[in-house]
Amino acid sequence: MLYIIKYMDSTLKNKSILLIISGGIAAYKSLELIRLMRKSGARVRCILTQGGAQFVTPLSVSALCEEEVYTDLWSLKDEAEMGHIRLSREADLILIAPASANIIAQMAHGLAQDLATTTLLAADKPILIAPAMNHKMWHHPATQANITTLKSRGVHIIAPTEGDMACGEYGIGRMAEPTDIIANIPKFQHSNILKDRTALVTSGPTFEPIDPVRFLGNRSSGKQGHAIARALAIHGADVTLVTGPVNLPPPHGVKTISIESAQDMLNVCESALPVDIAICAAAVSDWRATNTQDHKIKKAHDKAPPNLELTETPDILKTIATHKKRPALVIGFAAETQNLETNAKAKLQSKSCDWILANLVAQKDQKTFGEDDNHVYLINDKGVIDWKKMSKTAIADKLATEIAHYFKDRK
Repeated sequence: MLYIIKYMDSTLKNKSILLIISGGIAAYKSLELIRLMRKSGARVRCILTQGGAQFVTPLSVSALCEEEVYTDLWSLKDEAEMGHIRLSREADLILIAPASANIIAQMAHGLAQDLATTTLLAADKPILIAPAMNHKMWHHPATQANITTLKSRGVHIIAPTEGDMACGEYGIGRMAEPTDIIANIPKFQHSNILKDRTALVTSGPTFEPIDPVRFLGNRSSGKQGHAIARALAIHGADVTLVTGPVNLPPPHGVKTISIESAQDMLNVCESALPVDIAICAAAVSDWRATNTQDHKIKKAHDKAPPNLELTETPDILKTIATHKKRPALVIGFAAETQNLETNAKAKLQSKSCDWILANLVAQKDQKTFGEDDNHVYLINDKGVIDWKKMSKTAIADKLATEIAHYFKDRK
């Protein structure tokens, strides 16, 4: 405990945190959470939802915060003195603990039904949630879909833990302990380490048409590229994301342009230059049909399949790395099925880029496409660095930090 408090003192001092307490028995933990945040030097303001007020009182919350507690969207006094817009604008971080299944669903669907959800919809600051609910509710497909949606928008999740529940059942759904939440808060604050930097990120696959029905493509989900664009924006960069066809919402705060073919992607990327940083995370199809048909190619049982003549698609990474408006830092990706280090180093040289992030795909024990985790190696003039397996969100955040260090060292 002494170590944790010392750690908090150096990271949360003078920070302003807006704590939203939603309904659930875990609301009692919010009181300890407030005490620890205050002890660490943070200023804490609280919104207590109608459900949260069934478990803790405004008086107890106010006494620990030494601030007024806000409860009612329609309070003329509260709106006159503070207002839901200012509540979010004046915070460095918004923390929802506990985050019930209900408030998670309302956030995912953009509802503004009370003071808490209206404030969240108007927020422009990092949002961190600590879910707490019955284990069946946590594992329900609707809740998991809502969590996925929130993650795609840049909301950070401190996952619930396993244990006994107030309902008498056992499973994953207990809110993380206040000390664990406190220890994680510094990771999710806006750092502005990339403030005033501009970035171009490519993501997803490209589809190269064969006829109006068929195309050449690949299995890329776009999760890594979208996570990178979101992380750069969170750290203060002005980001343009150029994405192929994916089943992902555009990252919050990122200018997103959707394309289909490699040529489309190249055209948009060149028009986006100049930028400080270019990260080519898209899995661009290497070939396209030389002659695209304007009608569906019909299958004939008495004839052999048609020959498909292929032509190389534009090399977007190399074009950007050798462009007259070349960014100061150009980063490529190498998805390999064998000889990862050898092939990635060769790509670093042949594409004239500065860094390569390489990973193995299509391995029996290591799937990558469509997964939430990745295992990448950073390859540059300093050598090969194994980043170990981690979430794609964590990789994106680590990459943003490495980029910030790169520019700091150049000064």
